[in-house]
Amino acid sequence: MLTLDHLTIIAPTLTEGVKHVYNCLGIKVPFGTRHLYMGTHNHRLQLGDNIYLEIVALDPDGVDPGRARWFGVDDPKQVRSDWEQKRRLRGWVAAIGSIENLVHQRSEFGEVVPLPFNDPEFAFSIPADGSLPLGGVLPSLIDHRDDPTRMSDIPDLGARLISFSLQHPETEEVRATYDGLKIDRPPEIQAGALFRYEAKIETPDGLCTLW
Repeated sequence: MLTLDHLTIIAPTLTEGVKHVYNCLGIKVPFGTRHLYMGTHNHRLQLGDNIYLEIVALDPDGVDPGRARWFGVDDPKQVRSDWEQKRRLRGWVAAIGSIENLVHQRSEFGEVVPLPFNDPEFAFSIPADGSLPLGGVLPSLIDHRDDPTRMSDIPDLGARLISFSLQHPETEEVRATYDGLKIDRPPEIQAGALFRYEAKIETPDGLCTLW
């Protein structure tokens, strides 16, 4: 069973990512952490029901991990292109209890990468080139290794996820891609002129749309 773990805003810079989320939700998302093992950093916000929002970007002061990073951030031109095309809520991460089995069955997810490298605490699926699985149509996978994200470590500013959708011009193909995956709280697949994600989020100021 796959479970919605978190939504990802993949930004050219954290400053741009935080500004975009503020413009959409009226919430300034606090800084989260530096991924010293992956050369990225993030801001995080609780969305209720053990789900959170992550704004992630390449850390200009980060170290080279010696392999492709996650979320496609090694390709800044593509990240910028997606950003300018208003594809900013760019993907999502699903939690799974035995990541190796599914990655072995479905090569689209990439390969299992234990992290941090020196003393692994969890595992993440990353294609060899660091791209998003199927360009982001499929989620990235995380296996928390029986140590789930502590929501107490993530700020709760009153935002709650109401709905989450994947818009795509080829809905039947996307549904076929998802066929066979048992997912708790999957995105609703909708027809759209451009592949993009959208989330409806209740905030202290009312219902807002994040894209």
